[in-house]
Formats: sequence, structure tokens, C-alpha cells
Amino acid sequence: MSKISQIITAHRPALAPYEELYKHLHQTPELSFQERETAGKMRDHLSALFARFPHLSTAIHTDIGGHGLAATIRNEADTPIVLLRADMDGLPVKEATELPYASTKTMRALDTGAEKPVMHACGHDMHMAALLAAAELLCAAAAEWTGTVVLCFQPAEELGKGAQAMVEGGLYDRVPVPDVVVGGHIMFQKAGTIGTRRGLVASAADSYNLTIHGRGGHASQPHRTCDPIVTAAHTITRLQTIAAREVDPQDAAVVSVGYIRAGDAVNIIPASADLGIDVRAFLPATRARVLAAVRRVVDAESLAAGAPRVPALVETRTFPFLVNDEIATAAVEDAFAAHFGADYDPDAPRLGGSEDCGILATSVGKPGVFFTWGGTDPELWDRLEREGGEDAVREGVPINHSPFFAPKLEALRYGIDGYAGGALAFLAKA
Repeated sequence: MSKISQIITAHRPALAPYEELYKHLHQTPELSFQERETAGKMRDHLSALFARFPHLSTAIHTDIGGHGLAATIRNEADTPIVLLRADMDGLPVKEATELPYASTKTMRALDTGAEKPVMHACGHDMHMAALLAAAELLCAAAAEWTGTVVLCFQPAEELGKGAQAMVEGGLYDRVPVPDVVVGGHIMFQKAGTIGTRRGLVASAADSYNLTIHGRGGHASQPHRTCDPIVTAAHTITRLQTIAAREVDPQDAAVVSVGYIRAGDAVNIIPASADLGIDVRAFLPATRARVLAAVRRVVDAESLAAGAPRVPALVETRTFPFLVNDEIATAAVEDAFAAHFGADYDPDAPRLGGSEDCGILATSVGKPGVFFTWGGTDPELWDRLEREGGEDAVREGVPINHSPFFAPKLEALRYGIDGYAGGALAFLAKA
């Protein structure tokens, strides 16, 4: 057993209290930039934890970039400095898991003012519980490492704005600039697995609201109108050809339309229609090419329809590419391979989704490492695989952002060990 594995095994806290904490967080999600109670829970837990270890130099900083929170644990020396990050926000999804601790919460959305159901459908509740438990592990194991740990609880990851908000809100005026940033994410992989990969980890993402202008009127007089719904339909169809016909088959890009909003009555042709467009790409050149094609398509379809005004394409969020540093990831690889053994994959699949965690590192010119771990019931996964192979797994395993997404509680340990191992890879005494 490696030194780091010995430290983790000897000092990992009891899981039951953190499983209960996870259930509480799952039951009480909050939307992006509204994580007030969640951040308060983080603060209160850390305050109680730090009180148990008065020999350590600790501090808690709140309200960074909204409800962001950062805490420091200084142990024997200022450096090395490792920042461990977890995100806090939930999603506007109505939960359908039927778990006894399922969320029934609703909140008013900041952008529309509409009351929305809220669910931790992306596992951020698991991230928070795992990082708090890892913090306890590191406090208990203080004799085994030296340096400073920064615990970062970030708001608004789902909008791609929380990390930047924390940086602009003075994060690094309140905590030291880290030598490395380590983040993690639970995924719809088999529970009991964990992985990293060097280089590109997650796609860039660009989201837009498109307003197509028309000329409204009575549905019985379409010749006296310019129907934006018909224009929207043609636009949606044409957008799908971008990835299929303008991107190299050996490359990858996704163009999705996530919402269509138009009209209020069956006999009225509306004056406008709104589309939500989401673009993903893995290469900078492909990203630029696809975004230019989106602009070309939306303009051309409105022109072809004889629209009275050019469409308005407004960016609503953007995520950078997430890239794991080669050298820093190699250090984490060694720690993970020694601790997790066959459960660890050093060439984990890229994420189709996007992440803003890297901003916490790139904004100060530092390296980052991002790991993923699985949360799907292994028995369910294996049964589906036996019965129908990959197709059955794809159809039967709830993915992140699904109303049925419900990681197994057993997955918590892998998140705890991942965060702790990621820190100890740089801080453990020889």
C-alpha cells in the first residue's frame, strides 16, 4: 500500500454522517447565483470542523462572486498550495427519482422570474459532501502533509459564470494563489470507478438566445404575415446540418436547440420566436467554424423568409475548453493508480459537457487537474450490459441532467478519496 493510500485509509472519516449530509443537500438544491442556504451549510460545517483542529491555521471567506465560499487550511508551511473545488448549484429540473430524499423544491428563476422546480441533477450535492469529508480527512491527517489547502465552493457552474465571478469577486485577494487546482465530477459511469486524462478533458460551449422577427397577425391571413414559427422550423433543421456536413467526421461538434418559445394562442401568428441554441466543440478552429456557421444560417433563413428585421443572436453563457496539465496530472495519476488500483482509468473518456473549473487555474496562470468518478449502480449497469450491450446501457442508465439522475451513496467514498488523493499528490511528506 502506498504512503498516500495509507494516509487516506487511516484518516477517512465515517461515511454515514456525510451520506446524511449528501441527502440533505440533495433535498434542498438552489439555482445558480441563489445558493445562499447551501453556502451557509458549507460555512457552518467548516466552522464546526475547524473548531476540532485548533492547532491548524484555518480561515473561512464568504460571499465571493455571489455566494461563493473559500476556506484555507495552513499546515506547517505556506506552500505548496492546492485548491480543491466543488460546485454548489442545482438545475431547473423536476426530480423523478422517487427517492425518499428527493427534492420537491421550487425557486424563482433570476432570468425570467418564473417559479421553477429545482434538482441536483448533475451531482453537485455529491461534490460538496465529498469535499467536506476530504477536508476532515486532511485535517485529521495533518501530521502526514505540509502546505496549504484551499477549499473552494463555487456558485453558478451551470451557467458557466461562477468561477469567473469568484475570480472577479476577489477570490485571490482573500486566499493565496494555488500552485495547482484540482476539481472533480461524478458522472453516469459505473460506481467504483475513477479516472483522469491528460490534455483536453471537456468541450468548450457557447449558448445563445436567438430571436427571429416576423410580422404577426390572424392565422386565417398568413399571406399578410411573416410567420416566425415557420422560419424557426427551417432554422432548426438547417442548424442540424452544420455538425453533419461542415465538420470533419474525425472531429466532433454538437449544435442543439434546447427551447422554442413563440405565441400564446392557436389562431394568432406571433411577431417573434425565440430559440435556445447550444454549441459544443473540442478544437478551437472547429469552435470558430461552427459559430460562424450558426451566424450564417440564422441570418440566411430570416432573409429567405422575408423577415422584416435581422434576427438577434445574443450570447447567454460560454465555457472555455477544460485542459488537464500534463505534469500535474502525472502526479495525480501516480497517487490514484497506487490507491485505486484497477478501479482507476488514466485515460478516461472526454466529457461531452463543459466545465468552468479551469478558470480558477488559468486566470492566474496555474495548472489544473480534473478527475471524474462513477455514480451508477454497478448491478444495474452489469445487468443492462448482459441483456442488451451498450445500447441497453445507453438507454437504461440515467445521465447527468436527467430527472432520474441519482448516484449511489457508495460513490461518495471515491469522491472523498479523489479530492484527498489529489491534494496529497502534491502535499504529502516524503
